[in-house]
Amino acid sequence: MVKKIIFWVISVLITLSMAVYQRLTGPTHPERFQVELNGTNYKIQLPRSHNGTSDCEITIEVKDSVISGILLFKRFKINESYDTLLFNHKGDFLSAFLPGQPPAGKLEYLVELYDEEGQLFKTTQPVIIRFKNIVPGYILIPHILFIFAAMLLSTLSGFYAAGNISSYRFYTGLTVILFLIGGMILGPVVQKYAFGEFWTGFPFGKDLTDNKALIATIFWIIAWAGNRRTNRRYLVILAALVNLVIGLIPHSVRGSELDYSTGEIKTGMILFSCFF
Repeated sequence: MVKKIIFWVISVLITLSMAVYQRLTGPTHPERFQVELNGTNYKIQLPRSHNGTSDCEITIEVKDSVISGILLFKRFKINESYDTLLFNHKGDFLSAFLPGQPPAGKLEYLVELYDEEGQLFKTTQPVIIRFKNIVPGYILIPHILFIFAAMLLSTLSGFYAAGNISSYRFYTGLTVILFLIGGMILGPVVQKYAFGEFWTGFPFGKDLTDNKALIATIFWIIAWAGNRRTNRRYLVILAALVNLVIGLIPHSVRGSELDYSTGEIKTGMILFSCFF
């Protein structure tokens, strides 16, 4: 009994750690900066994802009315000049709007802040933002819950198999069901709502999110089938390890991206820069 409790606690901690890691490395996590403007410290958050295809408001907290700013932007991977927008004061914030883009469309943008004496702040690298259609909560929330429940039971099944606890078979079967529903059914539905395509993984594309779900499901089906009539605990341990490795790949690192030259949605790469 004590061993089971220990395995549950460790599995929960690993799953929560993975959830935080996926959040911090995913495309919905904003670019963060800490800057000092005329003696006042500010935390700037620049979005890298926008729900909807409407204009995206970029807001920066600046309480000093003498500070102004410009927003430079252009379409991602398009050889064109940057357009320039002026930030407007809106209470204690500077505000400007990036123009809306089609689903999976991306813009790269830069922020520059000035006072009467010159430049105070400038992003050294463009921030990449991706636009997507809004996914209904009744689809998105179950998808997330099923995926993280699958991650939890995947880890637990691996520990149970390693500890030779007989109920590992039950949890292995449950893990398969969770991956099938969360990754192979709800996952494509989320993709369809967000970007207009059900599946952009193998063999139709190189979307890592789709392919991660596919690989995890295949390994767990093999582990479940291999333990139906005999003990092949090593298959469960292997599937759990594979899922942990998959969990270390940032979410949507190679996801849907609009090719502006053709109008087609293809597989693109999420670019990462430093968080401050």
